[in-house]
Amino acid sequence: MEQPRKSTVVITGASSGVGLYGAKALAQRGWHVVMACRDLEKAQKAAETVGMPQGSYTLIHIDLGSLQSVRRFVENFRARGLSLDALVCNAAIYMPLLKEPLRSPEGYELTVTTNHLGHFLLCKIMLEDLKRSSYRDRRLVILGTVTHNPDELGGKIPPQPDLGNLDGFAAGFKEPISMIDGKEFEPVKAYKDSKVCNILTVRELHRRYHDSTGITFTSLYPGCVAETPLFRNHYPLFQTLFPLFQKYITGGYVSQELAGERVAAVVADPEYRQSGAYWSWGNRQKKDRKSFVQKVSPQARDDEKAERMWEMSAKLVGLA
Repeated sequence: MEQPRKSTVVITGASSGVGLYGAKALAQRGWHVVMACRDLEKAQKAAETVGMPQGSYTLIHIDLGSLQSVRRFVENFRARGLSLDALVCNAAIYMPLLKEPLRSPEGYELTVTTNHLGHFLLCKIMLEDLKRSSYRDRRLVILGTVTHNPDELGGKIPPQPDLGNLDGFAAGFKEPISMIDGKEFEPVKAYKDSKVCNILTVRELHRRYHDSTGITFTSLYPGCVAETPLFRNHYPLFQTLFPLFQKYITGGYVSQELAGERVAAVVADPEYRQSGAYWSWGNRQKKDRKSFVQKVSPQARDDEKAERMWEMSAKLVGLA
């Protein structure tokens, strides 16, 4: 008798951190995981290390910092005849010590390209794959962060995110422009700005497509994953002290494994089928902490800004 088809999820940045443990958790739930990563050898070793069984995952190369690589990934995915039932945009880079901006092959600042524009293009193209899926509960999930929101403790630390009037995007976002607001390069702000764009993207996906497709579009903040490889480009002292600070001072510490379980829940569990939601477990992790829909920052719920960001992003990635 033919076995029922496994549900298939694509997870970007699944070779380490939250993405890896999200992949593991979904594989344990019976999903087939497409691990979309820059380094496939690293991803293979990581999958084996955390005990993901052979046959529960497929490795396909992607570099979110290259729009051409994103398009190649989609071609390779479709060539394998896979059905897409869920998409998790998890990959991100954070390079707080940069003095000058790095550039994508297209000439765009690399942090915003990797975290936002690459994922924007992936979502826009693979929305067609999600529409074609016969799975009853299709979902698209983008990882958020507390640092997007100046109303939260984690977002109060300067520099604060500010997309301004999107002047950098409007001007083409190429050298000498490196920031979305068109101002002087600041690497930490570039990261925070890109995460605001992630949440605005979910907002626009929900507004434009939820009613007509039935797809659930959500974002989440899984908690402060203080030991994530996201911080690998920070000072070594920060990498040592930050987890201790979160564990013993703020109470905000979350393990990579717990964060991965939360990602899997938002992808698969019935109670998270609420399109347009931003799921959070709060900043202070108590035992049996329950999830809730958290209010995002004022600019991350600005519908006019969301629509303008969408249209400008579509133009930058060649879809307008």
